[in-house]
Formats: sequence, C-alpha cells, structure tokens
Amino acid sequence: MSRRALLGTAGAAAAVTAVSACGGEPPRPQDVRRGQVIGQTTEVPEGAGAVFHHSKLVVTQPEKDDYRAFSASCTHGGCTVQEVDDVIRCLCHGSEFDISTGEVVTGPAQEPLEGFTVTIDGEDIILD
Repeated sequence: MSRRALLGTAGAAAAVTAVSACGGEPPRPQDVRRGQVIGQTTEVPEGAGAVFHHSKLVVTQPEKDDYRAFSASCTHGGCTVQEVDDVIRCLCHGSEFDISTGEVVTGPAQEPLEGFTVTIDGEDIILD
C-alpha cells in the first residue's frame, strides 16, 4: 500500500470514529426543553389544545385543569400537527389523535403520539 493510500485510509477511519463518538443525532426539541416553561395555561383551551412549535409539543386540556402533552410530530410521516380541537389533527395526510391519550383516531398513522408529563405552576406549563 502506498503512503498516500495508507494516510487516506487512516483519515477516513478517524472521521468515522469521530462521528460515531459524538452520538450522531442531535437531541430532540423536547429533551432540550425539559424543566423549562413551554407555554401558558391561558393558551390551551378546555376541550382542545395548542401546538407549541418551539418545543415540538402539543398540549391539550381534555377537561378543566387536566393538561396533557404529546409530541407534535405525526407518527405517520413526521409532519408537525397543525390543529387541535376535539382531536389533534395532522393536515399532511389526515391523521387524527385523541386529545386525552394521543391514540390514533383516524389513520393513516398507526402509532400513537409520544406522551410527556407536564407540571402546572400558576399559569406556566413546565415540561417534566
């Protein structure tokens, strides 16, 4: 093997090792926001919800003072859900999810939205 080929192979191996050592994927928006205020209770109507784009979360209030949080990424195609009324709705392909459980109500999605826990402090919604 020539000196040039040897150095090229060593450089490529070092680059692969460096990338794999960093973990590869950046943290999810929800992981970065843990312990922080993600919104206000005044933004989440009773019997519906609101999408918080900065944290990629949807927060619902199925019943008075009962707040639930779910990933805002549709489990079908990864689009961000856009509407929340009596269901969480993804307009990309028509999937709908239950505002209490995140379970699929209408496909094509087959998997529920990932759930998260929140704490209410006054009007602040804090991601646990």
